Amino acid sequence: MMVAEQIDVYRSAFEAFAAARRDEPGWLRELRGAAMDRFSRRGFPTTRDEEWRHTNVAPLAGTVFRRAEGNGRDIGGGPAALGGEAGHRAVFVNGRLSPGLSALERLPSGTTVTSLGEALRREPGRLEPHLARTAGDSSNAFADLNTAFLEDGAFVAVGPGVVVEEPIHLVFLSTGDASFPVVSYPRSLLVAGRGSEARVAETYAGADGKTYLSCAVTEVVLEANAALDHYKLQREAAAGFHVATLAVSQGRGSRFSDHHLSLGARLSRTDIAVRLLGEGGECVLDGLFLADGERLTDTHTRIDHAAPHCASRELYKGIVDGRGRGVFHGRIVVRPGAQKTDAYQTNKNLLLSKEALVHSTPQLEIFADDVKCKHGSTTGQLDPGALFYLRTRGIPEAAARSLLTYAFASELVQRLAVPSLRAAVEEHLQAVLPGAGAIKEAVL
Repeated sequence: MMVAEQIDVYRSAFEAFAAARRDEPGWLRELRGAAMDRFSRRGFPTTRDEEWRHTNVAPLAGTVFRRAEGNGRDIGGGPAALGGEAGHRAVFVNGRLSPGLSALERLPSGTTVTSLGEALRREPGRLEPHLARTAGDSSNAFADLNTAFLEDGAFVAVGPGVVVEEPIHLVFLSTGDASFPVVSYPRSLLVAGRGSEARVAETYAGADGKTYLSCAVTEVVLEANAALDHYKLQREAAAGFHVATLAVSQGRGSRFSDHHLSLGARLSRTDIAVRLLGEGGECVLDGLFLADGERLTDTHTRIDHAAPHCASRELYKGIVDGRGRGVFHGRIVVRPGAQKTDAYQTNKNLLLSKEALVHSTPQLEIFADDVKCKHGSTTGQLDPGALFYLRTRGIPEAAARSLLTYAFASELVQRLAVPSLRAAVEEHLQAVLPGAGAIKEAVL
């Protein structure tokens, strides 16, 4: 199918979708229409676009996806199949909340975790200042599609001064369909009130053997002195596509950390944009991506220092094997007047085969003169000296390679403060690195 025909398919689907929502707020209809107009003009990105030159989305753009249906009642295994701790959990199947799989009974006073669609019906004025506003400046074709077809997702609001002790889990599952490829548009809006503290974890997974697209957008708003630890575990099925946007707006004295783990999908792309809008803000971006076989994982980050006396730290690591491809593009922008900025960015990549490839592009754009900013990038193979040392201790070569690879990733894994996520990542690493778990325990 030609690109123009594909755009027409989405346009026709949007017109039918929007026609069924005549009673929604006017501001939301305007946002939808503007997003679809932008998508119609720009279409899908190609490798001729600078931001996408290392990521060919032709296999995705050339597939006709139908909007996924269902509400999750047929998910086998019940909540136990979802993993994670008992606690605050909202489960979304094909982008829609599944109350039967969720556990939201013990939320502390002043905390809201609910369906975004329900919140739009009951109190749209509460969402209007934030929904599709934070991601507006970082919008791309896929984020525009998400906004155009926005139907449901997660709305999390933590009131001023509220401290949420237990993590809030948002689980997004794609069931796929045996007859045709499907697409879902998960949307999350997280609002942390003045002086509040919380941890929010997002997990994305899908049905094996099914071709599907999870086109997700998460918007985060931190008011003054709020603190939010955000975690994302992407473990889509081997035939799935995952394209996501994370947009963050930070107020004065706020603290935000993001731990991004990309372990699955045939093709995954994540755009992260953080804006430090008030003095004294702090931002930490950590990430680990794995790509083997012929999978491709792409992460683009942008930290925008728009206010003075702010600090950011960024560490991304990639492990690539087989004919896998990894992309990391990190940009730090320091605006005029953002004096006393302290920013540091590091990308480290490990290649496990001759065919593996990583494109790493760290960037600094500095328009202030009283700052401390630096970046670095390294890409290489396993240290022969360390490998030789382990071999002389009686460790077989395959196990020694797995152990060294595990050690490379463990720095970021140990930073995960949500036990269920840390356990899931450790289990995944031990599955793809045979012998690493047993050897690690023996050595320790």
